[in-house]
Amino acid sequence: MTKTTTWHEEREMGMSSRTKRRLVAAAGVAALSAGLTVVLGAGTAGAASDSVTWNDGSTKFTRTVSNTTPNEGDVITVSTKFERTAIPGEYIYAVKDLHPTCLTYVDGSAKVNGSVRGLESQGADFARVQGSSVEWPVGALINGKPHTFEFSYRVGADCARGVALTSAMHYSGSLGSGEYNNKGPSITVAKNTTTTALAAVPGAQVGKSVTLSATVTGGAEGNPVDFYDGPAKVGSGQLNASGVATFAWSPSTAGVRSVQAKFAGTPFANGSESGVQSVSVAEADVPTTTTATVPPSALTGTAVNLTAKVEPGIASGTVQFKDGDTNIGAPVPVTAGTAQVSHTFASAGTHPITAAFTGVGFVSSASEPQLVSVTDPDLKTTTTVTAPSAAQTGAAATLSASVSPKPTGGTVQFKDGATAIGGPIAVVDGAATLDHAFTSVGSHRITATYSGAAGFEPSTSPPQSVSVTDPVVSPRGTVTLLSVPGEAKSGVVTDLWATVRTSAGVAVDGGTVQFRDGGADLGAPIAVTDGVVRLPHTFSGVGAHAISAVFSGVSSLDGSTAVTRMVNVTAPAPTDADTATALTVPAGAASGSTVRLWASVVSSGPVDGTVQFFDGDTPIGEAVELVDGVATRDHAFTTSGAHRITAVYSGAAGLKGSSSDVRVVEITSTETAPGGTTGTGSLAGLPSFGS
Repeated sequence: MTKTTTWHEEREMGMSSRTKRRLVAAAGVAALSAGLTVVLGAGTAGAASDSVTWNDGSTKFTRTVSNTTPNEGDVITVSTKFERTAIPGEYIYAVKDLHPTCLTYVDGSAKVNGSVRGLESQGADFARVQGSSVEWPVGALINGKPHTFEFSYRVGADCARGVALTSAMHYSGSLGSGEYNNKGPSITVAKNTTTTALAAVPGAQVGKSVTLSATVTGGAEGNPVDFYDGPAKVGSGQLNASGVATFAWSPSTAGVRSVQAKFAGTPFANGSESGVQSVSVAEADVPTTTTATVPPSALTGTAVNLTAKVEPGIASGTVQFKDGDTNIGAPVPVTAGTAQVSHTFASAGTHPITAAFTGVGFVSSASEPQLVSVTDPDLKTTTTVTAPSAAQTGAAATLSASVSPKPTGGTVQFKDGATAIGGPIAVVDGAATLDHAFTSVGSHRITATYSGAAGFEPSTSPPQSVSVTDPVVSPRGTVTLLSVPGEAKSGVVTDLWATVRTSAGVAVDGGTVQFRDGGADLGAPIAVTDGVVRLPHTFSGVGAHAISAVFSGVSSLDGSTAVTRMVNVTAPAPTDADTATALTVPAGAASGSTVRLWASVVSSGPVDGTVQFFDGDTPIGEAVELVDGVATRDHAFTTSGAHRITAVYSGAAGLKGSSSDVRVVEITSTETAPGGTTGTGSLAGLPSFGS
């Protein structure tokens, strides 16, 4: 855009003037301060707003601070008004308000001509707003008008007090930029007003420590508070985060004392004093001495007297007798300087007895330990033997004996009739036990004889009869059946199942099964529960995997190994086709009768792989190979009730696995199956698959 010569000259003059502003701000501080003294002098005492006005070229600036003497926490508003009447006018582009770093900009407080304006940028010591190139015109011929820019700040605790804090304003416009430092008005933060309150001081006594506590509002953590007894300073404490200072005071003189707390003030807060509190200080407690008298020896179970003597005889209070660190009963009142308790020792040994006196108006005292040698009297004992009523030859049976009262030492000798069973067994906590395997059948009379120990007499139990028979020989054979899918996917969890039965077909409970892949163990052995073991396994490599399962056996059953089954593992792919599995079962059948379970697997193309039938969580036999998409298994249910049957398809190369819905077969205990239809698992409603 081309301007006239007059406008061009005015713009040059304006830019030259603003360039000089930076120099004037630095060189003319003294003259400026002198000029501001008159303006600010009247405003500081009343904590009122203050303004300063200056001209630069043809632009008039008016800068106002809403409160030039704020307190900590106050919010003040700083505004700058731009006015220009000369030609040419000027467009204001941006205004940057600079403030002391102890002031914090109040979010959302920036305004232009009274309307809220978001900040363009912000720092620790400035807040800046920016407009468009034609948004804020001042001066004639461009429809200009005065513009006022406001920023609000909160006064921080770290502001210096009683010190004039300067602020500044920078701006940029179409005629250049201006930086006006130290123009004022200055801000002087007032010291905090404080109050000091002294808490009540109860129970003061000569020679005893009592806490003096003062609360100061307006102070800061770590500020000192002095405590006085009349004109004498007795000590100091520092304010904590709650504004409380304490001091442990030990008065040296009885009577009414004048106690006061004084906060001396800091560079940030004015001082304050609490009211004077009259505190009654009681005389010091009377010193005492306590002596314990005890018998030199005693027997467990027999009461003896323990006595304490407290001097002076006028002392009133109680005595707590102790055996080491353990209280002997409750505190005993002192009568005519004496306290006594009757005590029965429960254990032998050396017992250190002390007596501790506590009273009101008297200093507490404790005796020196007095030793009592306690021994046990010889006690009659009773021995009881416990043995199983029946046992089998060759199997360990536990024989136990208890001795009452519990002795400290001694042994028990178990006997079968007149024959000792093993050697003596030490008595621990009043009991002795022995595991014994009988070698002959018949009735065996078992007794236990306690040897006796220091303070305890020997004793023999009444006999306990044990009927011993030979163990019944049970069949030891087992059969382990492995149920694994013929196909699996690498990286996908595949369940491997094993069922363990006795030769008679009874489910085995106990022992473990170790699954193996070739010659390598798959994980740790798994406990057999109700004849079933499940291993969730993830194949890591593709190809044929030879899976086997080995049952460990238990004490009454031999181990067995399942026939090895091959699992073909293929890698899953995004192109693997979905499958659907349908299950058909009879509605009901009689227990023991054979029924046919029928599963069909469909997909968008031919399917192969295996189907595993399940009764609840128990596999029914081994996995069945699909033939033309169909797998069947003939099965006889041995228990009556509702059986929840499912069929799980293994998947195969290019095919995803799938599971059927649950079908229920009601098994009755009669030979005649209940009526009903069988088609609950028909293929009707299966999803269709594209080519």
